[in-house]
Amino acid sequence: MSGYWRENFRPVSLSVALHGGIVAALVLMANFSLQLSSPDLQPLPIDATVVDSSVVRAAQQAQLAAAAAARQQRQQQQQQQQQQMEQQQQAAAQARALAQAHAAEAVSLRAQATQRAADAAAAMRAAEARQAEEAKRAAREQQAKRAAQALQQAEAERAAQAKQLADRRARADLKRQLAAEEHLRAVEQGPLADQYRASLMNRIKHAWIKPPSARLGIDCRVVVTQVAGGEVTSAHVTTCNGDAAVRQSIENAVYRASPLPDPPDPALFQRQLVFEFKPDE
Repeated sequence: MSGYWRENFRPVSLSVALHGGIVAALVLMANFSLQLSSPDLQPLPIDATVVDSSVVRAAQQAQLAAAAAARQQRQQQQQQQQQQMEQQQQAAAQARALAQAHAAEAVSLRAQATQRAADAAAAMRAAEARQAEEAKRAAREQQAKRAAQALQQAEAERAAQAKQLADRRARADLKRQLAAEEHLRAVEQGPLADQYRASLMNRIKHAWIKPPSARLGIDCRVVVTQVAGGEVTSAHVTTCNGDAAVRQSIENAVYRASPLPDPPDPALFQRQLVFEFKPDE
């Protein structure tokens, strides 16, 4: 109660003084009215005790009213303060929410910018990689083209060299062939050919066993195939004036004469020999 009276002492005192003044003014007006209406009457003495009790009750009522008004005012102030606090809290919450939204948006924008930068860097790296790969491919193609050209040129050079070599060999072979043919003609027309044919005939005549049906003047053409060294591989009588026994005896004689004598000049060697077998000459 002491705190309450300290807070409301001044308004209560003012209210009591005001009400006391009003009561005093009413008393004075009543006395003045009585004096005017009854000049002969003597004023009755006022009961000071009664007047003081009314003043006290009025003062107490005024105090109670003032206290109620003060309480109502404080309640209104508290409500206003509560409303202000709530508004401030709402405003602060809205500001925090807005700040959080701005921060989240900023974070999102930074993330988007970072992602775009990363995408751009990746695209640039991919473009650089493609350019490098294209450059490598172009270099490989150029190198392959140069290699193909070098190979083509080398093949052309080798072909030209081979052609030149083949031409030289052909000319040399032709020269050798012509020389061999010329030499063969010279040898065949010379005494060596006659000597070789005579040696062949002598070898076969010595190997021939005359059959009983053979008569004088036998003349048979014989085809003989030989290999190097004179070994006979085949012997066949084509035409002959003798019978079958004569033919067979001549072929047997050729086989028995194998190997045939070597020619005095290698140019006279022929793989296939054709000669006339005339044992009586």
